[in-house]
Amino acid sequence: MSKAHAVKAADLSLTSVPAFWPIFMAAQLWEQGAELVAKNLKFVEEDMKIHDYLRPRLATPNHVRLDLRTMVLRDYGKPGGIPTLVDAPHAGHTAMIADYHKGQSLVETLLDHGVGHVALTDWKSATDDMKDLEIDNYLAEVVVAIDDLGGRVNLVGLCQGGWVSAMVAARFPDKVNSLVLAGAPIDTDAGDGPIKRMVHESPSSFYEELVALGGGLMKGKYMLQGWKNMHPAQHYLKDHVDLYEHIDDPAYLSKAETFESWYENPIDLPGRWYLQVITQLFKENRLAKGRFIGLGRTLDLHNITCPAYLLAGAADDITTPEQVLGAARYLGTPARQIVQKTVPGGHIGLFMGARTLKEHWPPIARWIAAQTH
Repeated sequence: MSKAHAVKAADLSLTSVPAFWPIFMAAQLWEQGAELVAKNLKFVEEDMKIHDYLRPRLATPNHVRLDLRTMVLRDYGKPGGIPTLVDAPHAGHTAMIADYHKGQSLVETLLDHGVGHVALTDWKSATDDMKDLEIDNYLAEVVVAIDDLGGRVNLVGLCQGGWVSAMVAARFPDKVNSLVLAGAPIDTDAGDGPIKRMVHESPSSFYEELVALGGGLMKGKYMLQGWKNMHPAQHYLKDHVDLYEHIDDPAYLSKAETFESWYENPIDLPGRWYLQVITQLFKENRLAKGRFIGLGRTLDLHNITCPAYLLAGAADDITTPEQVLGAARYLGTPARQIVQKTVPGGHIGLFMGARTLKEHWPPIARWIAAQTH
């Protein structure tokens, strides 16, 4: 490991520790007045306490259907017809993104609008003995989940769960009745988002060193720091000022704690899996180019012929709309059976935003139900 890269990686891990935030915040805020600086430093301490004891919890009653090595498969609703499997993002955060809060839950929205049986992949944080797991290991367990659900599902892939869903649909077309890809990076060469630029501008050795720092794992705290650095003013300044300004508002604090419990508790990933994703999917775009090998075969997205719904966020800087909607060019689904929708908001809002869940997911739920009958 070069000294320069080691220092960069060490700096990245250091700034992910809340105790160091006041240093960076003070430098940015000093010109705005000592009083504001003092407020922030005081209430960062309260924020740290929140992170210490809160853990993500799913909002809707469910039961564990399967407990696999990489995930817990959770069952919602009542069996009957073709079930809908929601594949939560594999990278960074827990499945709470799909079942966030009562009255603000994607799973609840699906159940309330015609989808009677929903299952959710609740991905586990990788432990040391999982560091050498590969993409194939995760694909295989999604297939196990589908088979346990009866062998054919409506598949809803969120973010990185989207490219996994597309891989499964390309590898086993008969197992997927309909496919929803929401904020899913399928054509990673499309658009000009910051993730694309970062991946292509950073040498592979940088990611390898991050994995080495994690003892063979890609630590969630490193990824969290990367996301925060995309919008530092929001995460290191505004969030803490907001906490202070609403410190006497129980409703605000309750909702803030729910979000923090999800956002500030990222999961760790197998290092081998992570490096495959960076190199083969984001640097080389193998899935869109028809060169990715999954479960022993080269995957061709043209093998996907089921009805498809592509959902993008207009202001999404994690997965730009072009990366999602570009999938239409590669699928074998007839154009008349592909719905393309761009909605207001950013990445997280696609799955957790109150407005998106109220206005845009109910039609998707009804679309899924229509494919089932």
